[in-house]
Amino acid sequence: MDIEQKTQPKNAASFYTDHDDVFGRIATRYDLLCDLFSLGIHRLWKRRVARVIARERWTRMLDCATGTGDIILRVLRQRELKADQIIVASDISPQMLAMARKRLIAATGRVEYLVLDAHAMPEIQDSSIDLYSISLGLKICDREEVMHEAMRVLRPGGRLVILEASHIFLPRLQNLYLGYMRLCMPIIGWIAMNGDTSAYEYLLRGIEKFPTAETLVGELASIGFEDISFERLSLGIVTIHVARKPL
Repeated sequence: MDIEQKTQPKNAASFYTDHDDVFGRIATRYDLLCDLFSLGIHRLWKRRVARVIARERWTRMLDCATGTGDIILRVLRQRELKADQIIVASDISPQMLAMARKRLIAATGRVEYLVLDAHAMPEIQDSSIDLYSISLGLKICDREEVMHEAMRVLRPGGRLVILEASHIFLPRLQNLYLGYMRLCMPIIGWIAMNGDTSAYEYLLRGIEKFPTAETLVGELASIGFEDISFERLSLGIVTIHVARKPL
């Protein structure tokens, strides 16, 4: 299935400008850079969130900010899709989505590919998605807009699964972690991308400003989500949040 590209809305994600697609430029090296920045631990986080997604009941799943398809790939390793199940892989970067399609070639016919901005997805009908997932992309978005859009596209009773940066519950460790990221992220990005650190400046700001797990629970509840729970991973470097759209 060909990747379908849509015209980007005006409120495109903050890491894009009218002239610069920073993540498009790093698409071919994105997975390697994730390994370097996290010392490979991101693989454990993604494996865990894939298990959470795989054990849920859904027919139509939407994976927003899908990147190179890591989460979908791991979901498919966790469970064999039934005949009526479909996964929609979406990302604002056509280059990232092209990488995902290459990695998911064995899932031909089970995965749809759409270039979409998570802030506004008119191509996705109201109440048409059983499970909405977004992993490590919410920190570079307008959270409120994206979560309102998630609420719109989810069917009543549908599940929301978020994997995102959080806060280590020990303040001293949190400060050490942020110090490591401030030092290593620009250096590794500069070396790997021949002096281009723009993408990781956005990511670093997103990590520093992202709220605690408890604060995100409050934000989701204010939008209308129910049955909200969270699980800290790696002492709270990231957290998995699971919520439900009311029946």
